[in-house]
Formats: sequence, C-alpha cells, structure tokens
Amino acid sequence: MSGPRIDPSLYRERDAVPFRRALISVSDKTGLEELVDALVAAGVEIVSTGSTAALIASAGHPVTEVASVTGFPESLDGRVKTLHPGVHAGLLADLRLEHHEQQLRDLGIASFDLAVVNLYPFADTVASGAPAAEIIEQIDIGGPALVRASAKNHANVTVVVSPGDYPRVIDAVRSGSSTLALRRELAATAFAHTAAYDTGVAAWFASAVVGADADAAATAASTTGDEWSPELHFDVSLAHPLRYGENSHQRAALYTSAGSTGIAQAEQLHGKEMSYNNYVDADAAVRAAYDFDSPAVAIIKHANPCGIAIASPKAVDPIASAHHKAHECDPVSAFGGVIAANRPVTLAMAEQVADVFTEVLVAPAFDDDALAVLTAKKNIRLLHLPDGYSRPATELRPISGGALLQTADRFDGTPGSAATSSAQWSLVSGDEVDAAMRADLEFAWRACRAVKSNAILLASGGASVGVGMGQVNRVDSCHLAVDRAGDRAAGAVAASDAFFPFADGLEVLLQAGVKAVVQPGGSVRDDEVVEAAKKAGVAMYFTGERHFYH
Repeated sequence: MSGPRIDPSLYRERDAVPFRRALISVSDKTGLEELVDALVAAGVEIVSTGSTAALIASAGHPVTEVASVTGFPESLDGRVKTLHPGVHAGLLADLRLEHHEQQLRDLGIASFDLAVVNLYPFADTVASGAPAAEIIEQIDIGGPALVRASAKNHANVTVVVSPGDYPRVIDAVRSGSSTLALRRELAATAFAHTAAYDTGVAAWFASAVVGADADAAATAASTTGDEWSPELHFDVSLAHPLRYGENSHQRAALYTSAGSTGIAQAEQLHGKEMSYNNYVDADAAVRAAYDFDSPAVAIIKHANPCGIAIASPKAVDPIASAHHKAHECDPVSAFGGVIAANRPVTLAMAEQVADVFTEVLVAPAFDDDALAVLTAKKNIRLLHLPDGYSRPATELRPISGGALLQTADRFDGTPGSAATSSAQWSLVSGDEVDAAMRADLEFAWRACRAVKSNAILLASGGASVGVGMGQVNRVDSCHLAVDRAGDRAAGAVAASDAFFPFADGLEVLLQAGVKAVVQPGGSVRDDEVVEAAKKAGVAMYFTGERHFYH
C-alpha cells in the first residue's frame, strides 16, 4: 500500500506560513508560559488538551478544549483525546492544494499552523522502576500521531517537540510567519524524537520478561542457546556536543541512554569540560576498577591500564592503598592518566592523586575533605559515578554497515561459567602454589581482561607490576611487561590473555624471574610451552578460556 499520487503541477508555492491557529499538548511544561504569551500577543488561537489546557487557562489566556473541536469528550482515562478527523485533518491538510483547502471548508474543519507536542515520559517511568502496568500507560499513542502528522505536513505546519526550540518559534511568531527552512528542520527533529521514543518502547518490550533488564535478557539468550532478537533498538539522546573528537579536526558529541547508570550519566563535580578521549579512558578505567569486588583502583592511559591494584588486606585506608599500588606499577605513564576507584575517594587517596597530574578521577563518591584537596587542583576533572553502576551485560560495537553485539567477558573460572573461583584451573607444570601466590594469579587473570590484546600482566601483592599490551605478537608484550616491571618481575606471577603460540614468550618471563603463570592453553605447541615451564620449575595453570580484548 502506498500514499496517493498527486500531480506536482497542482502544488502552489508556500514558504512563509503565518501563525493563526496552534495545537498544544505537552507532558513537559517547561517554557510553555513564555511560548503561550507570545502566541496570545500575536492573536493566535490556541487549542489544547487536558492539563495543558488547564495550565493555559489558569494563566488567564483564552484556550479551546480539544473536545470542543472533536465534539467528543476525552475518554478511556485519557487514552483517546486527539485521535479524531477534526484534529488530524487540520494538521494534515496540504494547503498548497486547492482541493485540500476546499475539503476543509466542506467539512467545517479549521487548519493548524503550529503543533507543540511532546510525549509521555516513558523512559523516565522505566528508569524509576515503576511496575509494568504503569509503564504501559506511559506509551503515548495520540502524541506521536500528532507529531508525525505535523512533521509530514511541514510544508504548512510548524511542529515543535522540544522546549529548547521554543525561543526560535517565539521569534518566528513575533516576525509574523515561519519559513520553510525552519519548518523542515523542526520536522526532522520531530521524526528523530518519535523514532527514539518508539525505540525505547521496543527495547523495553524486547526484554525476556516485561520490565526486566534488556541486558540480562540478552545474556540469558546467549547462554541458553536461544536466538538473538531479530532487531536491535537504541534509545539515546543528544546530551551535548563535545569540543572535538579524538583529534581537533573531528566533530563529536555525547549521547546518553535514558535510565542508564554509566560513565555518560556521571556528574562532573569539578574541572574542565570532558573531552571525547576523556570519556573513552574514563569508561575503560571504570570497567577495570569495577571488575573487582575488593577496593580497587585502575589508572588508564589511551584505553589501556598502566596500573591496576586491589587494597592490601590490612590497609588502614583500603582505597588509598589500592591507588598507591596501582600508581607504583608505572608512575611515568600514570602522568596525565585517568583514574577510577570502586570505593569513595578518601582524604589519603586525594592527597596521593593531587601530587600527580591527572586528567580525570571517577569514583562512586568523594569524602568532603577529599573534595577540598582535589578541587584546589584547577585542571583535574572529578566525576561522580551514578548509584547502581555495574558493567553492562552486553557490549555493542558499530562496524561499517552494521554492528556487533556480544555478552561481556565475565569468565573467571571454568568454561561456560562466570565463576569467580579458580578451582577448576588445570595445573600443568610445577607444584601447587601457596595461598598468596594463588591470590596473585587470580588477580592477574582477572586484571588482564582490562588490557588490550595481546596482553601480558605481571602481578605481585594484589597489584600489577608490569603490563604489556596491544602488541601484534605475544613476545613483544612479554618484553614490555618485563621491561616495565624491572626488578619487580623476579618473584612475580604472570597472566596471558591467550595461549603462548611458542615457548619464546614464556621464556622471556622465565628469564626475568616470574615464578608462576596462568594462561588459557590450547596451542598446538602446548607441550613445548609446558616443557619450558617444567624445566624452569615454574607452576603453570591452564584456564581453558581466553580473555581477548580488542
């Protein structure tokens, strides 16, 4: 089925459209009073609905209830108000066509020149944790119909969905008419608005259980073998433009997802405006720090850790302990880095951070005395992470022509599980290690999944002491990790995010004095690698699963 075909020669030119009659129906009343004042001053007739009409009338302005136009009362608890030819014919009539104009006269219907409409707060209701029945009532039906009708007919109707655009409309009203350029631009905004709204509704319904978290549903589907959803929907809105992207010649902007509690929703407490790169690094830092249940700190540079640590067991100030240990991994690279803590920042940690130039510090909270120290530093950006942050269960990556979706890497134990225990690791070389070294191996194995592949992480005492990352071969990553660790490599443990394809990389670690290694195994040369570990008398464990991070 397709729309009607009309002879193009029948259309009359129409650029400037005067404002004579407006339809107003809004959930968000922000800025409405100023807009209505301008409309009334210009002699524009106002038709409105429900609470919007009541607000306009209470301000002492004349307003016509929509029921007077439709000849039908609002019904079904407000579900039916504007779904009527008396309204939609007035919005959809293309007055560039003489026969449309004549049909309106025959039907006794007046046209609208302006539609001011925004929709029920569906996303906010979902985010509030409201029950399903309440969420469903916030699925707007009449509102999107009004918006889409007006936007389609932008040749004749100015449609505005955001209070942020009211000043432009007020200027047009005061000038006497709207231009086609303005109407077309506002129509594009309107269609984007309804598309995002419907996407939010679709994403909510796509959950495995109505009202359940969509990420959890995707995880359940992937781990039970169920099919992925045939369509993937996003509901993101422009938060604000950024100064530039990765480089100064690239444009960039921050978009946020309603109801989410990630780095995009973090509240900036201090410092310069966040940049594109700041957001990327801050997200990587939070991802690494929140991978641990113990107090933990991650220091990131160019999306890679230059230090990750958990607090010492008997530390007086656990988060300060974790930061000190993370910083000691690579103090040179930590200069100008981005830090994330998974516990509130204390005075002791703040004093440590204040001694080093830091771009961003993200935490779930800041003690008052810590804030006093940190805000004395002009350039550091302080971000307060929203309550309820947890790493998303699914990860999306755009690619040209589409996107990739996967469940997050939560593997710590056996294949097919998300266990946090290493009980099922296979000892393939040497003797079982003591409890302290076992804890370091578990720490290293978990921490290395925050490191870009190929990844080698050396650890001691619950802290990284050397990191080799992002190399195109594992031997180079081993050299980097050992070089960064220096003397600390002797007696440390090592984690490799994937198997050693040859013994050469392992031998770099063994020559540096590494005493235990954890790796996935699975190479066709595993025997060669295991033999090298046995010859050195080093314990080696296979996990049976890798931690690639691209």
